[in-house]
Amino acid sequence: MLHGPVVRRRKLGEELRSLRHTAGLTSREAARLLGWHQSKVSRIETGASGVKPFDVARLLDAYAVRDSRLRSLLEVLAGSAGSGGAGWWHAYRELIPPQYRDFISLESQACTVRTLETSVVPGLLQTAGYARAVTSASLGGLSEDRLDSLVEVRLTRQRVLRTDPPLRFAAVLDEAVLHREVGGPEVMRDQVRHLARVSQLPHVCLQLLPFSVGGYVGLTGSFVIFSFPNISDLDVVVLDHLTRSLHLERKEDLDAYSSAFRALQAHALSPERSLDLITEIARS
Repeated sequence: MLHGPVVRRRKLGEELRSLRHTAGLTSREAARLLGWHQSKVSRIETGASGVKPFDVARLLDAYAVRDSRLRSLLEVLAGSAGSGGAGWWHAYRELIPPQYRDFISLESQACTVRTLETSVVPGLLQTAGYARAVTSASLGGLSEDRLDSLVEVRLTRQRVLRTDPPLRFAAVLDEAVLHREVGGPEVMRDQVRHLARVSQLPHVCLQLLPFSVGGYVGLTGSFVIFSFPNISDLDVVVLDHLTRSLHLERKEDLDAYSSAFRALQAHALSPERSLDLITEIARS
């Protein structure tokens, strides 16, 4: 079990090694083309050291990789794997802990996110009022300025649902999420109405697990599965705990959580029936 940047650095190295083999080059030949020492190529491919996005681009040029989406993914991946690159969240580096920055970087690179939420509305679907109430309740003792900034981060994350192409987002929510009055009745009413609207987006699949389901896989803890374009074995499961996040990237873990999510979807209400229940709760 490794921390996210380490996992992605290793996966990046594996992908670069595979592309080098496809290009028919040895590590010595690749290093000669770039004017590097062979050990640098070896360290990158084993994940022993990070690599800057610019150097990834040079490697991909040497390997004649023309796929623009693959190139973009690998270059962004290099930036988030501890080599010094940064996304928009870098501006908040003094505000948010490394594990949250890492979560955001995963979210920004993913093409698909699947999540089970048992307690709160997923961050990507939260209104400003709900996000403020959740953040205030879960962290406590925050100054108004710090609270404002954390809510701003939460709302900025939601841009991934408006990009082209947008993130494909599938969420299974325990019905209890919609009955817990986070922030009070008005905040909750706005939040539930927002869920009804966003659930109708073509790239969002929202399903509810009604109380009648009883116990289910995942009842004791939420999880998120990130999937990425072109590199399937880069997928990762993230489990959040009070003081840390765990990143699971072994095939056995990914298979287990993917299977669990399919089972949850099968037991949950259909998206259409979920929308009906959300609308009913909003009215009440």
